[in-house]
Amino acid sequence: MKIVILDRETLGADLDLRVLEKFGEVKSYPKTLPSETAERVKGQNIILTNKVVINRDILENSSDMKLICITATGMNNVDLKSAEEFGIEVKNVAGYSTESVVQHTFATLFYLLENLNYHNSFVKSGEWRESRLFTDVSKPFFELAGKKFGVIGLGTIGKRVGEVAKAFGCEVVYYSTSGKNSSSNFKRVELNELLSTSSVISVHSPLNPQTENLLNYENMQQIKDGSVILNMGRGGIINEEDIAKTIESREILFGLDVTSVEPLPAENPLNRVLQNGKLFITPHIAWTSIEARKKLLEGVVKNIEDFLK
Repeated sequence: MKIVILDRETLGADLDLRVLEKFGEVKSYPKTLPSETAERVKGQNIILTNKVVINRDILENSSDMKLICITATGMNNVDLKSAEEFGIEVKNVAGYSTESVVQHTFATLFYLLENLNYHNSFVKSGEWRESRLFTDVSKPFFELAGKKFGVIGLGTIGKRVGEVAKAFGCEVVYYSTSGKNSSSNFKRVELNELLSTSSVISVHSPLNPQTENLLNYENMQQIKDGSVILNMGRGGIINEEDIAKTIESREILFGLDVTSVEPLPAENPLNRVLQNGKLFITPHIAWTSIEARKKLLEGVVKNIEDFLK
């Protein structure tokens, strides 16, 4: 088999991919531009891609291609209908990043909730020393215990986030964006009730026509001042112009690990509030724990093994 990895950098330099060599000759590229994709997959039997788009034109002109391994759960970067038409199998990996995403969700929550950036700077700048006080209570924070924690999207990750929030003493409510997922451990509510009553709102749903701009300026007016909104799902679920407007006009905190276009382009409205302490953004890293990426590679290997049986 001839194998090509189109965006090696997305998997991390610390991940040992030599295990793939048992299947055949491996070529690897740190990243691949749209203009480079067709040439790089030419003559290759197995394609590994995380975000590189494999469209109909590429599939139609790649007679040697047998298998596409998506090094992620989402499959929207491959034209699945065309792949099926041309007899090319497409496999993804699901469930590898649950614990990583849950951990990052709460890391982001506590960073925002307890004003950790401010307090770290307060000490390092010498302000604490000069204050002559043993403490600083100028930035109050609330405890999670006894607060309502709203989960939007009750898939595997959403359920696990709810379990952890419950362990912190929260009353967990959820809104199922698909209307299909449920849990007897938490109370199911409509979106408006979740927004108006929750102190923490955590988004873990996929992006689709039902969830695009699910949270917008109008319905975010129902959210209480002092609340925290987290998006670990997909950019575009919360309208980004409306995030900026809300930050400019309300005392609401936002923690994002995803944006509608990644990396964040210069024209994105979030840039005008990047330096505001009410916004914290990480570059789509929630899924990237060492353990999660190792599980991802194991899943890719198994997918290739199953295909070659």
